[in-house]
Amino acid sequence: MFLDKASQMTIQTESLSGVDLRAEIDRLRKDRNAVILAHYYQRPEIQDLADYIGDSLELSKKAAATDAEVIAFCGVKFMAETAKILSPEKTVILPDLDAGCSLEDSCPPEKFAQFRKANPDHIALTYINCSTEVKALSDIIVTSSSAETILAQIPKDQKIIFGPDRHLGGYLSRKFDREMLLWPGVCIVHEAFSETELLKLKAQNPGAPVAAHPECPPHIIDHADYVGSTSGILNFAKTFPGQTLIVATEPHIIHQMELALPDKVFIGAPGADGQCACNICPYMALNTLEKLYLALRDLKPQIEIEEGLRLQAKKSLDRMLEMAGGTVGKGDLGAR
Repeated sequence: MFLDKASQMTIQTESLSGVDLRAEIDRLRKDRNAVILAHYYQRPEIQDLADYIGDSLELSKKAAATDAEVIAFCGVKFMAETAKILSPEKTVILPDLDAGCSLEDSCPPEKFAQFRKANPDHIALTYINCSTEVKALSDIIVTSSSAETILAQIPKDQKIIFGPDRHLGGYLSRKFDREMLLWPGVCIVHEAFSETELLKLKAQNPGAPVAAHPECPPHIIDHADYVGSTSGILNFAKTFPGQTLIVATEPHIIHQMELALPDKVFIGAPGADGQCACNICPYMALNTLEKLYLALRDLKPQIEIEEGLRLQAKKSLDRMLEMAGGTVGKGDLGAR
């Protein structure tokens, strides 16, 4: 999928001391006619200089609508791939090619193909957090914001495979009373939240609601007042009536909450050690200002997708946009 792995970062050990990274990134952005996209889970200094901040699919759609020739995607690999699927004519760069995803890793294409072959009467409803190859093997891609709308259009008697996130699939199955065959993947970030520590935090902050991402396991979802995607959680933060919100997703989203609502208090849900640091996505954290500068300077590492594979993967994305295009970026599965 990714070409020129050997040239992943031109000179990782290159000294950039003395380089004004912000100024140089701004200069290169103009010189390259580039748009910089940042997912909510990126570190604050990257969010602050991005042209657009948002959910992965929302960002890819915005980039496709611009006249930019280069997309610098500060996120993880499958997100940059999605941007390339939707904008094949644009150069798409990812600051660090090792920025992967535990959900993508949990679902190797060859095993997913075997799983589909063993269940020929099922359609594959697949979460966007997967590789291009798995998208090409799927019937419909979903996001946490589009899943409800799409499920409502699928006949009740149609059997469904849902992957790769078993927690998101299980949440949808319970909420919408749809039996689904679940792929056993999990997100290592959301899996790390501790129910015991969350209950302690709730006791310390009586009345504070909990907003959780549906990738969280059931023992966290059960204590949530709101369940939704990153955009949905951010929207909830802007509208909830209280003063303090407990946030059960990757904690870098709190940066946007604090910018929008400086008078409110946002607390990251804790892991087993009572801290939220273990819930920082290690893959998202691989992207840095230094790597973004080098990627824009050298226009690599680039995302390349074979055209036949891209077109096959695009079918499942197009199907989602046909069935639930209006939900992109809206972000929520609703309050509990």
